[in-house]
Amino acid sequence: MGPTHHVQGDTTMTPPTRARRAACAVAALLLVAVGCTGDGDSPDAAPDEAPAERPVVDDAEETVAAGFAVAPGVEVATVTGAEPGHELTLVNADGEKLLGLVTDDEGQAHFAYVPDEFLTYETGEGGTLPTAAGRQLAPGTYTVRDESADPVAVSEPFEVLARDDVPDASFYDEQEIGDGFGYVTMRDGVELSVNVTLPGPVEDGPYPTVIEYSGYGPSNPASDEPGSMIAQLVGGYATVGVNMRGTGCSGGVFDVFNPAQQADGYDVVEAIAAQPWVKGGHVGMVGLSYSGITQLYVAATRPPSLAAITPLSVIGDSWQMAWPGGIYNSGFTEQWLAERNRQSEGGGADWVSARVEEGDETCAENLRIRSQNPDFGEFTRSLEDRPVDADSRDLETLVADIEVPVFLTGAWQDEQTGPRFGVMLDSFTGTEQERFTLFNGRHPDGYTPLVLTRWFEFLELYVAEEVPRIPDGIRAAAPAFMEDFFGSPGLGFEPDRFADFADDDLAGVLAAYEAEPKVRVLFENGAGDSANPGSPVARFEATFDEWPPPEATPATWYLGADGRLVEEAPTGDEADVFTVDVAAGGDTFFADDSGEYPLLDPTWEFDWQQPADGAGLSYLTEPLAEDTVVAGAGYADLWVQSTAEDADVQVTVSVVQEDGTELLVQSGQLRLSHRAVEDEVGDDLEVEHPFDAAHREPLEPGEWTRAQIAIPSFAQAFRAGSRLRVVIASPGRDRGTWQFDTIGADGDEVTVGRGGEHASSVVLALVDGVAVEPGDVPCPSVRGQACRPYEGFENTPA
Repeated sequence: MGPTHHVQGDTTMTPPTRARRAACAVAALLLVAVGCTGDGDSPDAAPDEAPAERPVVDDAEETVAAGFAVAPGVEVATVTGAEPGHELTLVNADGEKLLGLVTDDEGQAHFAYVPDEFLTYETGEGGTLPTAAGRQLAPGTYTVRDESADPVAVSEPFEVLARDDVPDASFYDEQEIGDGFGYVTMRDGVELSVNVTLPGPVEDGPYPTVIEYSGYGPSNPASDEPGSMIAQLVGGYATVGVNMRGTGCSGGVFDVFNPAQQADGYDVVEAIAAQPWVKGGHVGMVGLSYSGITQLYVAATRPPSLAAITPLSVIGDSWQMAWPGGIYNSGFTEQWLAERNRQSEGGGADWVSARVEEGDETCAENLRIRSQNPDFGEFTRSLEDRPVDADSRDLETLVADIEVPVFLTGAWQDEQTGPRFGVMLDSFTGTEQERFTLFNGRHPDGYTPLVLTRWFEFLELYVAEEVPRIPDGIRAAAPAFMEDFFGSPGLGFEPDRFADFADDDLAGVLAAYEAEPKVRVLFENGAGDSANPGSPVARFEATFDEWPPPEATPATWYLGADGRLVEEAPTGDEADVFTVDVAAGGDTFFADDSGEYPLLDPTWEFDWQQPADGAGLSYLTEPLAEDTVVAGAGYADLWVQSTAEDADVQVTVSVVQEDGTELLVQSGQLRLSHRAVEDEVGDDLEVEHPFDAAHREPLEPGEWTRAQIAIPSFAQAFRAGSRLRVVIASPGRDRGTWQFDTIGADGDEVTVGRGGEHASSVVLALVDGVAVEPGDVPCPSVRGQACRPYEGFENTPA
């Protein structure tokens, strides 16, 4: 999903990203961004403050029928054909004036956001809404008035749709979409660009079919994206690449993951499934990162013709992708959004410009509305508190609506989209068929051979509805292909796991498959081939019925004197102190903090730094007496005080091996003013903060307060003789591409209690019964996990 990584070889794998809309909402920042961006200087209204009274229409005023066109959609309405520079006012059914937009040079305006108070602003290039307080445009009846006309020109009433206001099936049946490049029509008339690749002539079909849907270039006729390519080569699937509205040659205004894009996904599935070349009248979805995330949004709309989804390397809550722990991600998120701005401009992608030059009039016409796209980077920086409207883009909530089979993979150390996906794995309550493959690793590792074998099985069973058999020719070609892609020799697919079943015994295979545990965890991915460090091969694996594992038991270690982690809470009321290090937020575990790195190299060169002197606290267990496997989420339960009214804190878990090598495992961050929690921590050890303005509370300098800092899910073996380490400091240093805009000033102090009434601890989930492969792992080898020679440092007592 990332625009800034350096990839060796030919690949289009790139990544993505709750937005702050109730206080700004329309948008989906990184996953959530749309018609409003703020300058950061306009505070939200207090939660109990009534909105200002809106102006109302004067019924006695003379008006005429408007000559411009209004195209209402899902929580949006777009005006075209108005006079440039005219002031258009959106009016609700009660006659209240909600928002004024000054049309761009093309006479266009796009309504997607309603501020808490009436205002008017200019649209077009550079036009930004001067507030972050408001809501997404709600479904309902509206009119638009041209206040600059004399007399005022008023549109006919129109209906803004809700996400689930779907057309009749005939709307999809009447569309004809053939092989090659073309367009598919959405319920609001917007046309999305598509590229269909059939494995043979139409008359030889129908073919099992999968869709890849994103804002990159899936409909680029000259270059299929990886998910589609693999489905074509391995399974002989027909593939359909679809560009989201406002991207590629698609029409409409771009807004990451908003309800309109979710509804578009429904329409795409139903229109494609209705084509005569689609086997079974149903389709699957494929893709990693951006095109993996979109699958979850689309499936949550419950298209009747969707058979199954295979989302790889995804996010959870989109707001926390941009504001992890309430701290702005000024690294990957900011870079990704800047690239989305660039590519969603008219002609922002070379292939789009080429189509226009070659005479694609539909593409050229669709690009005219791009001036209405907002500045996503500026917008996300205004989202300091999570708004209520962000729930409409929160996958941790939406996945409960998914009813089709799901095959999902994720890497605990994903350097781009992060580890937050783990929170939602127990939320797929609407489907009975989930398969999760989880591992340490990197963003593109959903396309490694161990994952792809099971991915192909899943597609064959639930989309093609055939017994899975990987063709011999594909098996023979795989090592060369995989070595070219991952830079590691000897990679290949797993053996067919259902070779003993007859080709026509689909029912028997399904019964065997569905009886298997649904969670597969690969440990020490990258160290499984000792001759090729970093090769995407795991050393060992385990399976579980659920995630987090229901058999996991919490283990607590307390912060003790002399930098020790101990099993009993110290009795003395003592504390350690560290100084805030704002600059650390800009440091990654790479020497180059630009965001560019060799994505697919087997191993990385790390520059994983310790906190500066006095700028962190370190705590270490005694050598462990037996192999210990941690599997699940955890948290740090800290008593803190600060010399300032707010502070950002990061808690990092690592393993110090017997050979003296330290491996980075996982880290969590929290802005302490967001320390309020939704509920008491349960058996899953997951800490949920509301992150909204109503619950934000400054620190009282010098006063003790409790802060529970979530440590996202991971699975890690701590071998006998190794030690578990916890480091507490300002955010930074421990991510590959994430950087943090740390609050406060250098010299501010954060004190952490370690005994008596202020005993602080770290709680992790332990599981028994996992057979751990003996021997420490080399440094570097395990994918996604930075490593270094262990060097301790002394804490500063308070």
